[in-house]
Amino acid sequence: MNPFGFVRIACASIRTAVANPEANAREIVGVLEQTADCDVVLFPELCLAGYTCADLFGQPTLTDAALRGLVHVARATEGSHRLVVVGLPLEVGPYLYNAAAVVSNGRVLGVVPKQHLPNYKEFYERRWFRAATGDEPAEIELLGGRTPFGIDLLFEAGSGVTVGVEICEDLWLPIPPSSFQALAGASILLNLSASNELIGKSGYRTDLVVGQSGRCVAAYAYAGSGPTESTTDLVFGGHCLIAENGRLLAESPRVGDGRPPRRDSYWIVQDVDVAKLQTDRRTTTSFEPPPGLALRSFRRIPFHLPATTFDLKRFVPAAPFVPAEGPELNRRCSEIFEIQCAGLAKRIEQLPAGSTLNLGVSGGLDSTLALLVAVKTLDLLGIERSKLRGLTMPGFGTTSRTRTNAIDLMQHLNVEAETIDVSELALRSFQELNHAPFGIDCRSMDLEAFRKALHDVPPEKRHDLVFENVQARLRTFLLMSRGFVVGTGDLSESALGWSTYNADHMSMYNPNCSIPKTLVRFLVRHVAMTEFPAGPVRDTLISIADTTISPELLPASAKGEITQSTEDALGPYELHDFILYHAVRCAYPPEKILFISKFAAFSKPYTSDQIEKTMKTFYRRFFQQQYKRSCVPDGPKVGSVSLSPRGDWRMPSDADSFEWLRWAEG
Repeated sequence: MNPFGFVRIACASIRTAVANPEANAREIVGVLEQTADCDVVLFPELCLAGYTCADLFGQPTLTDAALRGLVHVARATEGSHRLVVVGLPLEVGPYLYNAAAVVSNGRVLGVVPKQHLPNYKEFYERRWFRAATGDEPAEIELLGGRTPFGIDLLFEAGSGVTVGVEICEDLWLPIPPSSFQALAGASILLNLSASNELIGKSGYRTDLVVGQSGRCVAAYAYAGSGPTESTTDLVFGGHCLIAENGRLLAESPRVGDGRPPRRDSYWIVQDVDVAKLQTDRRTTTSFEPPPGLALRSFRRIPFHLPATTFDLKRFVPAAPFVPAEGPELNRRCSEIFEIQCAGLAKRIEQLPAGSTLNLGVSGGLDSTLALLVAVKTLDLLGIERSKLRGLTMPGFGTTSRTRTNAIDLMQHLNVEAETIDVSELALRSFQELNHAPFGIDCRSMDLEAFRKALHDVPPEKRHDLVFENVQARLRTFLLMSRGFVVGTGDLSESALGWSTYNADHMSMYNPNCSIPKTLVRFLVRHVAMTEFPAGPVRDTLISIADTTISPELLPASAKGEITQSTEDALGPYELHDFILYHAVRCAYPPEKILFISKFAAFSKPYTSDQIEKTMKTFYRRFFQQQYKRSCVPDGPKVGSVSLSPRGDWRMPSDADSFEWLRWAEG
């Protein structure tokens, strides 16, 4: 088990020799040798004998051989603490059970019998086996010792690792046994299966596994028998699946997926995040049994998983807020855009008749997205676009590119556009405040002289918060003096406090409030390509999507280019959003975020020093800037992370970040 709470699971489908347990045991041991770095290894239902032995299950020759095969497998685990789960036919008293033996370090820790035997259509399990009902002996004599037996067994390794076992049909029930196991604390659910392939069945099977993992807030591993089972009447696909809390992590090849069927043994391996599952269960306060449901009591069998330091066998998305490329990205972007529009539409409907919307349009990504949302919302409500008043307010740092993009976009969208240069107002404010920006005594200067003095300030001295904040507050003053203001700030800026308090921090409604910066660019591109034909609007939107991210509050260069890059000051937004997602959504400690960052394929390589520096900035600012998040405008939640103080994130404004930065000291 990884020290950060990752447990490595392998699901194997073996090359089956029907009714030859000795050969099957050799195959199982061979797989174990190849999966030595796994914590849990799961095999299919009745794999020691073969699921398709039919009336041969009634032959003691076969069941005795299956026991010898179990001995062979158990011996192969000596000296290893991993959990190995195999299926076999097992005689207990006068009955034969379809059973799962749980093995570790040379011992059978317990045996779980199948509860629900299919006896319909192509299945006839009741012909050979007895269904477990809970009245079975609590212990059985097995391999020379007393072994726990029953449907009430859970296997515990500590640190949140509790394993429950069910067999094939158990999953297809209205309330599977694994549901009770999860409510009793099982975080890893294992299913030994033999599921034949039929048209469309694999999709339903996958939905069952993924859905059960989500309902149980658990990892669910499924190992199915393969095409080397008997094909007298059926073909088994060898489908193996690993899911975690509603998400499919890994899937094996199977018969019917378009690839040549495998004739050998094969397996899938994935690291499941048990620590995150524990966090999800704690925060999901409805994760509890429904009233009136009689819960089962379970016996808990201890086993040991030593700490290991392996690499991560798990896909780590570099942009966790951004869906994968292709149709899924387009579908998600459409859904997000519609949620934004629906939120703003309701707020507009509550305004007095004839009200106008006011929006500051800078030519940057955030204001562009807000503008697109506002335009689309007015169209949906049947309100003329002229009711949206776009105001571009150039200042000392505004470049011709962003200003041109802002004006062009508003004109092409047929919204009312106006320009007010805040430079003169800002200069007067500096003079009234007796403030010397960058050390410039501007008390007797006119605007032209002041601009010239600004251009002479060397880049290394261009740091003046008053200079920036005055411009930001003037812009908000001008907007709010006109009426209802649509906000533009995004989730990433909120997390970092990258806004001026009571300036761009404030509005009457903010449709962007839960959109992270890494997603904004994709949304703008998506709207450009789906809402507008080839032409000036699309071209302008693509130009905006390619613009450097900047508040444009510090003076532009002599060539009129952006000198203030947000990412140069704070660190790359893709790193900040990566940290934000895992810190807030997953409650990962900083050390765990650093660990998984090694396995994320970012847009460009980052050194450990770069990632650590960005993490320090994130945690320091996240704590320092909470006071801004404690009073923010309304706005819709669109994803799994939101920082609204009325909903997802309630944090004291004066909390200390010491514990979250302790890692940096060592």
